[in-house]
Amino acid sequence: MHIDVVELRKFYYRTHLGQVVQRSLRDAFASHWSAPLKGNLVGFGFAAPFLRPFKSTATRTMSLMPAQQGAFHWPMEADNISVLADERRWPISTGFVDHLIISHALENSERPRAVLSEAQRVLSPTGRALIVVPNRTGLWARSDVTPFGHGRPYSLTQLERHLREHSLEPIRHSAALYGPPSQRRFWLRLAGIAERTGRKLDAQRLAGAIVVEVVKTAYAAPRGGVTVTTKTPLKVLGGVVAPKPIAGRS
Repeated sequence: MHIDVVELRKFYYRTHLGQVVQRSLRDAFASHWSAPLKGNLVGFGFAAPFLRPFKSTATRTMSLMPAQQGAFHWPMEADNISVLADERRWPISTGFVDHLIISHALENSERPRAVLSEAQRVLSPTGRALIVVPNRTGLWARSDVTPFGHGRPYSLTQLERHLREHSLEPIRHSAALYGPPSQRRFWLRLAGIAERTGRKLDAQRLAGAIVVEVVKTAYAAPRGGVTVTTKTPLKVLGGVVAPKPIAGRS
């Protein structure tokens, strides 16, 4: 079940822990994509906080928010580019998207397969997507004080298997949110140290969120091809004598 957009907006923009999450995930994204990004950029779920660093250089940017979640005007300081969307039918042409970010969507959706199918459809042949989900083995999935404590958490193996089932090939993964999901000032002050230490030790099992980068799977034709044997018309009609003109007639 999707979290209400009011709650998500309140967490990310009005709490200190939400600011910590933004910084942590943006740092994780930066290890996959470096600015400036070119082409069409789209977010699905609640991805607005993570689109902003790339928005200024993208050709077009759009934030799709599931109907079950709700939407709000974004960005607040400019014309709205946020769209309420059916998670089964995104209002985007096939192959339109060059960069896609899915956040707070897959774990909350009642139709995660439909979400991945649409992601595969809208990506261009050279497009890339970042999928963010709560980590099953992390502390954040066990606490409901943040959005990462709602819905179905994933292990990296589970997520990668689901992605491959929908022709999305994982090419790289990272993790974020190594500190505890606490609003206490002590832990908020240590958040940066926790992130750097977790990445240095590669302690991804302890992280609160998993980030997987994917591309569309390209199927190549078999090199040798398939040998097909066909009968020539002569062999098929081998027992039939070819017609001859009647004597005396031209």
